[in-house]
Amino acid sequence: MDKSTECSLPAACSSVEPKRTNNVPAEFVPEEQSPLLWPEEDPLQPLGVPPTAICGVDEAGRGPLAGPVVAAAVILDPDSPVPGLADSKALTEVQRTELAWRIREQALAWCIASADAAEIDQLNILQATMLAMQRAVEGVGLPVSLAQIDGDRAPRLACSVQLVIKGDARVANISAASILAKTARDALLEQLHEYWPMYEFASHKGYATPVHRATLIEHGASPEHRRSFRPVRDALEAAGLPLTRAPGTTLLQVHERGGTGLATLPPSYGTDLMGADRPTPVLPRNPRSPVSDGVVPAPADPPALP
Repeated sequence: MDKSTECSLPAACSSVEPKRTNNVPAEFVPEEQSPLLWPEEDPLQPLGVPPTAICGVDEAGRGPLAGPVVAAAVILDPDSPVPGLADSKALTEVQRTELAWRIREQALAWCIASADAAEIDQLNILQATMLAMQRAVEGVGLPVSLAQIDGDRAPRLACSVQLVIKGDARVANISAASILAKTARDALLEQLHEYWPMYEFASHKGYATPVHRATLIEHGASPEHRRSFRPVRDALEAAGLPLTRAPGTTLLQVHERGGTGLATLPPSYGTDLMGADRPTPVLPRNPRSPVSDGVVPAPADPPALP
C-alpha cells in the first residue's frame, strides 16, 4: 500500500480503550458468578503447565457487516484476580467496560489484534478470525505454553492449543479475552460512527439490524463494509457500484498490548491504522476439535506472524 495514499479513516481513530464510566457503584459486578476456572485450579489444562504460561483467547465481530474482526489473548495474574469475570455477552456495557479496565491494569499480559474488512473478504470470515487470534497470541509479549481458545477451531500457533466449548463462560482467561475483544471492537465502531454517522455504527456496531440494512440501501457501502457478506454485496449491486474498494484504501486495524508482566513495550505497539505496506496474510491452519475438549499439539514448524 502506498504510504502517501490518504487514509480513509480520520486521524482521531487512535485508541481502542473503552470509555470508562464515572461513579460506577462498587457492586457493579456480582462477586458470585457461575464458577469460572482460574488457571491454577483448571482441571481442563494439562498437568505441569504453570498458570503464568497459559493465555485465554477469544474473538468479537464475526457476524457484523462492517469493520474488523477483533481477537484478544490474556494471561491473568494468579496473585491479582479480577472479580466478576463472565461471558462478555452476559454482562452489561458498564460491567464490560469496568472489567476491561481492570483486566488491562491487572493482567500479566494482554494483546488485542484484528483482521480488517479486506482480509475478511480475501480469506473468508473464519480464516480471518484465525488470523486475528494468531496475531493476538503472538503479540502477547510473554512466553505461552498453552493457549485456551473459545470454540472448536484454532489457528496454527507455536504453543499447544486447548479448545474449550463455551470457554468464555467457563475459563477465566478466556472470559477476560472475550471482554477485551468485545470492548475494543465496540470502541472501534464508535469511532467509525464519528466518521460515517449515516450508518449509525454506534448503535448496532456493524451488525445486520434493519436500520443498518436500510442505510446500506440508501447510502451504499463504506470501505469498511465487508464485500463478501451478502447484504453488502446486494446493496452494491443494486446501486450499480463496483464490489472492489478503491486502490490504496486504508482500513481500520488494531494491534495493542500491555500488562504488568511486560517490562517494556516496543514503540510500534498501539492502534494501527495500517498506513504502511503489509505482507499478504498467511492463511492459518485450522485444526478442528473432537466432540470433547482436547489439546492440539504445537506444530513442528509454526509460520511467522504476518
